[in-house]
Amino acid sequence: MSSNLLKGKKGIIFGALDPKSIAWKVAEKCHEEGAEFILTNAPIALRMGTINELAQKTGAEVIGCDVTLDSDMEALVDAAIAKYGKLDFVLHSVGMSLNIRKGKEYTDLNYELMHKTFDISAISFHRLMQTLWKKDAMNEWGSILALSYIAAQRVFPDYSEMAESKSLLESFARSFGYRFGKAKHVRVNTISQSPTMTTAGSGVSGFDAFYEYANQISPLGNASAEDCANYCVSLFSDFTRMVTMQNLFHDGGFSYTGISEEVMKIFKG
Repeated sequence: MSSNLLKGKKGIIFGALDPKSIAWKVAEKCHEEGAEFILTNAPIALRMGTINELAQKTGAEVIGCDVTLDSDMEALVDAAIAKYGKLDFVLHSVGMSLNIRKGKEYTDLNYELMHKTFDISAISFHRLMQTLWKKDAMNEWGSILALSYIAAQRVFPDYSEMAESKSLLESFARSFGYRFGKAKHVRVNTISQSPTMTTAGSGVSGFDAFYEYANQISPLGNASAEDCANYCVSLFSDFTRMVTMQNLFHDGGFSYTGISEEVMKIFKG
């Protein structure tokens, strides 16, 4: 049931590809709570995905954006300003490792591909915020969010260079969050989400086994994409005005659990 938490708010949502993606669920929930927004993804993703179905459902405009290009980012923000004026919220849900896609081991990474991974998955977040900053595109007390993962703090071998990407992403949130907070009372946060059954997540080697492991460790179990969407809405709302520069774990308690009884039973035999 809608509470109109975002009534009258305008924004941009990056990364909705298909109904499995977290950004897709966020868009649905934002629409349900009264927000209006532009949907964006890479041009190739727009061709591969079903984003137009989401746009029709939510009344959103779709604008392609290659997040590695300053020109595309500027054009997107200009279009949003022309449509809405200043923005109240932005979701950055963008990440891809080209080395993982090519099956490269962490000890044998291609550095050109690594640079591209960082550009797509992390530097794009700085590029987005810098563009919003230069164009004075955010309303006072607006909210900017990016999706992260606990591999920014802990080692998950199959996550490869995406771990460093998420570390960089979180650092950008703190550094730009300070500046946005001082200048405009805009808050910037990252959400460290549970392993989630998305198209991107399931592409990581051994994902199914780790998903089940995390589900057994977490006291509440893994947080779903729908749960994450609800959390995003709360952070876009006026109820979280004083939360900024944080990496917020949304993982059912996984991040602070050493081991669970269920996992101990496996090793007791």
